Amino acid sequence: MDEALVRSLTPGVLTILVRRGADFAAAEDAVQDALIEAFRVWPAAPPRDPKGWLVTVAWRKFLDQARADSARRRREDLTEDEPPPGPAPGVDDTLQLYFLCAHPSLTPSSAVALTLRAVGGLTTRQIARAYLVPEATMAQRISRAKRTVSGVRFDRPGDVATVLRVLYLVFNEGYSGDVDLAAEAIRLTRQLAAAVDHPEVAGLLALMLLHHARRASRTGPDGSLVPLAEQDRGRWDTRMIAEGIGILQAALARDRLGEFQAQAAVAALHADAPTAGETDWVQIVEWYDELARLTDSPVVRLNRAVAIGEADGPRAGLAALAALDDALPRYEAVAAYLHERDGDPETAARLYAEAARKAPNLAERDHLTRQAARLNAGRRR
Repeated sequence: MDEALVRSLTPGVLTILVRRGADFAAAEDAVQDALIEAFRVWPAAPPRDPKGWLVTVAWRKFLDQARADSARRRREDLTEDEPPPGPAPGVDDTLQLYFLCAHPSLTPSSAVALTLRAVGGLTTRQIARAYLVPEATMAQRISRAKRTVSGVRFDRPGDVATVLRVLYLVFNEGYSGDVDLAAEAIRLTRQLAAAVDHPEVAGLLALMLLHHARRASRTGPDGSLVPLAEQDRGRWDTRMIAEGIGILQAALARDRLGEFQAQAAVAALHADAPTAGETDWVQIVEWYDELARLTDSPVVRLNRAVAIGEADGPRAGLAALAALDDALPRYEAVAAYLHERDGDPETAARLYAEAARKAPNLAERDHLTRQAARLNAGRRR
């Protein structure tokens, strides 16, 4: 069975159930039940119309649950609305579903978490990692969001800023995580940019394109990570880079700077440099200063410490790093890199090994382990 096909159909099925009157939490449960049934039935008897099959089964699952919980009159009304079997509409409702999940009754952070779980297909662990919180905390946040919207009519979509945050996190998970969602996030952001004239929408699209243009060079043939400075720039997608830079320049010209435009400006400076040694780190530091002002994000300040280390030397980078919480993800990896550049391989090797133990995925862990082994081997010679 084609799991990618099932994943792509799920948002549209969920939208149809919500439009037909199902509250969001019950609709999500019904769709999950239908997916389980699909995994059981499809390998032996694949349907001619997978989406229509899922809509019909999910709606029946919802009705079964409603019959057990609702009064007789409500039960009869819902039964009359049961859709007939057959082809379902081919309209892509995914972006609309993102807006519906960003409901005004939810805080932005809860709306983002709920959408990532219900529509983006991310696990609670992946979402918790993106938010830098424990998995149990995120599970509680998602459960509260489901309770909040349970029974709510989804006739008041949320704001663009919340949807942008969701798309950004989906792209990041697809770009560096276990599930490939990056291309889907770009597709939806293109749709949003075509529908909404907003510089931050353009900024996010530019950021995605500039990062995605380098994707082919980020891993070696064996799947190992290749750091930015060591990537083969001849493998970068120059057409995608040109498109991203053009979109960014048009957004910046409107003089309504936001965090996605600032991040895209950093990515553009990396993409513009013919070699790693020609990177304009001074400008990158300036853009990180803007990002820190806009977001006050500890992750931004961590990246800023790396940029300072490149622009002003590793001692300056270590001084900037010392002002941050050493519990930040990838703190030890940054510290290891700066200590290595400062001529302290012993400390760097120890920190690389510590960073490897905390790495969020196998590829990153293996890369950091190899860095520690390389420095240890050099010290023994």
